Amino acid sequence: MRRPLRQWEWAAIALVTIGAAALRLVYIGRVSPDPFYDAAVRSMSLSWHNFFFGAFEPGGSVSIDKPPVDLWLQVVSVKLFGLSSTTLKLPEIFAGIVSVPLLFAAVRKMWGPTAGLSAAVALAVLPVEVITSRSDTMDAVMMALIVLALLLVVRAIESGSTAWLLGSAAVLGVAFDVKLLETVVALPGLLALAYVGIPGERRRRVLQLTAAGAVYVVVALSWLTATLLAPAHDRPWAIGSTNGSAWNAAFVFNGTDRLGGKSPEPQFTVYEPGHHYPEATQSERDHIPITPPSPTRLLARIGPLSGERLGLELLAALLLGVPALLWGLRAARRPSEGPDGETAEMDATAATLEQRARMRRATAAGLGVWTLTGIVLFSYMSRLHPRYVEGFTPAVAAMLGIGAAWAASPRGRARGVILTATLLLIVVYAERLLYGTTGAWWVTLLAALAAIACVWLARMATVPARLRALLAPGGVLVLALASLLAVPLSADVTAIKNGVTDAGYVGALPSETQRLLSSYLRAHQKGARYEVAAQSATQIGSLIVQDGRPILVLTTYGGRVFTTVPQLQRLAAQGQVRYAYLNTFCGRHSSAQNTACSAPARWIRAHGTDVSRDAGLSKAKTLWRVPGAAP
Repeated sequence: MRRPLRQWEWAAIALVTIGAAALRLVYIGRVSPDPFYDAAVRSMSLSWHNFFFGAFEPGGSVSIDKPPVDLWLQVVSVKLFGLSSTTLKLPEIFAGIVSVPLLFAAVRKMWGPTAGLSAAVALAVLPVEVITSRSDTMDAVMMALIVLALLLVVRAIESGSTAWLLGSAAVLGVAFDVKLLETVVALPGLLALAYVGIPGERRRRVLQLTAAGAVYVVVALSWLTATLLAPAHDRPWAIGSTNGSAWNAAFVFNGTDRLGGKSPEPQFTVYEPGHHYPEATQSERDHIPITPPSPTRLLARIGPLSGERLGLELLAALLLGVPALLWGLRAARRPSEGPDGETAEMDATAATLEQRARMRRATAAGLGVWTLTGIVLFSYMSRLHPRYVEGFTPAVAAMLGIGAAWAASPRGRARGVILTATLLLIVVYAERLLYGTTGAWWVTLLAALAAIACVWLARMATVPARLRALLAPGGVLVLALASLLAVPLSADVTAIKNGVTDAGYVGALPSETQRLLSSYLRAHQKGARYEVAAQSATQIGSLIVQDGRPILVLTTYGGRVFTTVPQLQRLAAQGQVRYAYLNTFCGRHSSAQNTACSAPARWIRAHGTDVSRDAGLSKAKTLWRVPGAAP
């Protein structure tokens, strides 16, 4: 049964979307860029070869470790609006914004308009999603595609059409080409949603899902397969791979190695909070390592994936969403109730009731499996970044929206008890997260008390009917959401004020060092093809962004030699490379993976000329004239 959007729904979702846009756009210039991906965007904008392969440096010798689909959007953005920190983030910002109305549309079809709006609000203010959408990474685009796939699956359940299901599979395949195996978090839930919800005999559903699976695999592997059509010597070496193959980078470096914690990661200063965490700066808090794998990892008080940014909404989603979904299974065939518990607006035919029953069963199965998959995976994944949880943030927001809309209904005392208990637990949890009674906590407490009062006043027969109608469900829902989302919204404001990003700083040179280095290299190139030889493939990304010139890569991840000493000698003799930038040192006890200990770096230090002082650099033995290059 399809219901057209009413005027109030259009107005409400428009306001929520505008709010989501504000959270993702305000002070966006304060958010630091990501030199690693930005270098690739700059390089990809210089040639079609670089564009297709996702080349990291303008010479096209190495490529990023993922398919470049998201970076294609960034290239289009900078081509249209010019290269800047803001234009590089526009695709992610837009994806974070558009995911809000998309989730509203999906949840509205599953559970009704009130649940859809509540879910949209929950996603709009979810801090981990806001921060990711403001960051120069591809996770927000991936998440928006997953939400679109969810909407298409729901549409397939409504219509029974195979075309909608195949469309969803194709969208999920594109999402894989954006962020690889991170998208797999949503697959079991969407599969359960489709299998349980699509009408027809089991055999027909299996055939439909098999066809959808084939479409998913074809689309997901399309770019990786297309790379094999080019001759091997024309394909850049995929950073992170052990053999140069994009397939190896996709399924080993970004797959099994990530799950097992083997993929090398850039090191940064770790902040140990001790007994002074409340007084720590935002930067120090974001450098606290994510809690080690455990069942309560996603509810941690501190770190870049703290309860303020995800755990509070996740806890509320479980406490309210699980009972709502279970109730939906039991009450699926009640003709007198709409999806949110309100009186149905139109006569319920047998077909309508059956469709409603299927949708309720599918919603419970799909969101339940999706949420459980995310919790288990991210609780026990060895190496976790906050942005990775974008694979299941839509499920968290949908569960919270459905649960809040269900609990705000005045029908039955059980809902009132569950909502009361949930709000009180959230008040206690918020106090622990905030290390005391801050302004956000007082809003959480007062809104919770007001919601609880409204819940029980709306159930008292002595209260006038008109007042009861005002209190529930609208008044209760607004107050409950205010209580549940006060802390997340406060975390958003803090993150925006401090320019928090979930992107990395791989390859970011100090601004003065970069200025001096670029100026000296420009003045002393003498026609060399390569601006400089880099000790590591990723150490000078910000220089690539600024100058857009080819870089001779000496090593890739793990200290693996990419340019051998004989190759370097030949290029120097031909005048193609004159200088090398070696900004780390090889000590007696250095790891074998230390790029400074590689053969080409050792050879340059042993036979080259240190020109660091000539360039004005404060640190000696970092910029070298390559042996064999003319003075």
